[in-house]
Amino acid sequence: MNFRVEEKAVVTLIDGASEHKLRQYVYLELEILLTAVTFIVIIQRRFDGAIDFNRDWDSYKSGFGFLNQEFWLDVITWCQHNMIIGNCENACQRTCETPGDCQEDSCVRSNGCVCPHGFLMKGSDCVPQEQCGCYVSENRTVIPEGAFYVTSGCGSKGVCTNGQIDWEEDYTCSHNAVCDIRNDIRQCFCDESYIGDGQICNVPPKDCAEVYDGGSRTSGIYKIRPTGWTGSAFEVFCNMTDGGGWTVFQRRQDGSVDFYLLWASYKEGFGNLSTEFWIGNDKLYYLTNQKRYEIRIDLVNREYNSYYGKFDFFRINDESDNYRLSGLGNYSGTVDKRSNPDGTFLRYHLNHEFSTQDRDNDAYSYNCADYYRAGWWYNKCYYSNLNGDYNAYLDSYSSIACYYIPGPNYNIKYSEMKIRPV
Repeated sequence: MNFRVEEKAVVTLIDGASEHKLRQYVYLELEILLTAVTFIVIIQRRFDGAIDFNRDWDSYKSGFGFLNQEFWLDVITWCQHNMIIGNCENACQRTCETPGDCQEDSCVRSNGCVCPHGFLMKGSDCVPQEQCGCYVSENRTVIPEGAFYVTSGCGSKGVCTNGQIDWEEDYTCSHNAVCDIRNDIRQCFCDESYIGDGQICNVPPKDCAEVYDGGSRTSGIYKIRPTGWTGSAFEVFCNMTDGGGWTVFQRRQDGSVDFYLLWASYKEGFGNLSTEFWIGNDKLYYLTNQKRYEIRIDLVNREYNSYYGKFDFFRINDESDNYRLSGLGNYSGTVDKRSNPDGTFLRYHLNHEFSTQDRDNDAYSYNCADYYRAGWWYNKCYYSNLNGDYNAYLDSYSSIACYYIPGPNYNIKYSEMKIRPV
């Protein structure tokens, strides 16, 4: 082993563990050259005077300081992850997760290395305590940077900013809200029949038309609560094109969601409102029975040509009648290519009940829903199958299909079904 010392440094190394005499100068670095590997071990650093170096023999023996700042490397142990040597008999190692509690065995497990004062363990590293978030003594917890905290009784609300909680001047629950803890978060929550942030709670709109009338012009996800719906307000996708106010209840666009599902799934709804989904037959029933609605269906065939169809009335019945397609008005649009179009692609299904692979309610001898792999208002069996398989093999009858659409009528690439009050 060879020792090479930078200028402005004098080092005396004496064999044996009993004596170590070192004369130090600023920026002392020791480079150890091994036969096959070269690496640098910094045994001392000074640059801002943050650490007192006027210490006794035991301090220099054990090492002191902070490896990311000023320090003297200990003779016995090299601490990792920005730690320093501590006395395990009185060391109190705290973590970002539980800054109010000492981790009793952490000093022993880390070979005597602990975080210095003002630092906490975050994973396997020591970080300044302000990087952990804000410590709240009320329930001995840490609030992440940017998150909020509400005191007991919802009397005050603060946001964690740069390690400190900035308290709002006033935080009061609405008369239509309750102070509660949900998902480990305490705050004001609106009652089930209202929506809002808990401080302000409003009656939710009944559909996307009321969202539009309230001033929203951007297509996206909103909360509504139809007349008669006994549950909480639920999220829907509102399409604000073509005059706005369309409540979307079905979309197919990329095959990311499986539509070959059971009755319960079609009853409750499934999928992702941002991509592919079915809103749920229960929700669709309450929506279509609170007002008179028109329906618009947008389709893109596999040659990527766009078409639409409109009916000036659309309604389904409830589960006791198997969500029967009970109302369908006059047709207009470009989906039906015939010289005298009447929207047969959907009209063929009028007055027929909804079927799924486990509920055969169609008018045919076998289960159309099972054979054509979808939930739909099958007759004998279909002129449209918009919940069929996405990207099925060429001209497969189980694919997303629509008779009379111009061009190829199987493997439709895009479908969106939506309603709006008239």
